[in-house]
Amino acid sequence: MFTYSDVALKLIVGFLFITILINLTGKGNLAPTSAMDQLQNYVLGGIIGGVIYNPAITMAQFLVILLLWALLIMVTRYLKTHIHWFGKFIEGEPITLVRNGQLLVENCIRANLSAKDVDFKLRTAGVYNIKDVKRAILEQNGQLTVLNQGEGSIRYPVIVDGQVDPDVLDLMGKDEKWLTAELASQGIQNVRDVYWATYRENSLKVATFPEK
Repeated sequence: MFTYSDVALKLIVGFLFITILINLTGKGNLAPTSAMDQLQNYVLGGIIGGVIYNPAITMAQFLVILLLWALLIMVTRYLKTHIHWFGKFIEGEPITLVRNGQLLVENCIRANLSAKDVDFKLRTAGVYNIKDVKRAILEQNGQLTVLNQGEGSIRYPVIVDGQVDPDVLDLMGKDEKWLTAELASQGIQNVRDVYWATYRENSLKVATFPEK
């Protein structure tokens, strides 16, 4: 039987659950940067919206569903952070669409973009002559990062959450032996101690995890 008190209680529980989950998993889903953040928003909204008006679903069942979804999100985020290939599978990786004024058609197709889509993204980014583009990169959230000729270079982190990105190393023309030596020169013996590292101005900028 439909009652307003039951709807109100479920709505309050859903609101509190969303607040707690956002605080536990970070604020990424407030400004989604990946498919995973979008998926979390859609599914959680669907669960709460579909349940609060369904009197056949009890409060206990509602809580179990919410807890199962929260567990799935937490486990997925942990694996994404600690397993490099899993993180790339879940969130994807940046794809270069234009390099030195040349459109990389193979990469555009790999990103499932038609020529019309690419043209629209370039125009949205303020690009009207592709020869002016040094590099255009499709980010994980679908936005296009454009670097024009004569500007600096886009550098992605070579280490993220204690995981080395071999693709970035290859782009830099470096190898893991060089990276190990650079870290050692800064007193870092284990790459897992590195929260974030990027290569700029011929030096490796490193931020480590806080000591426990």
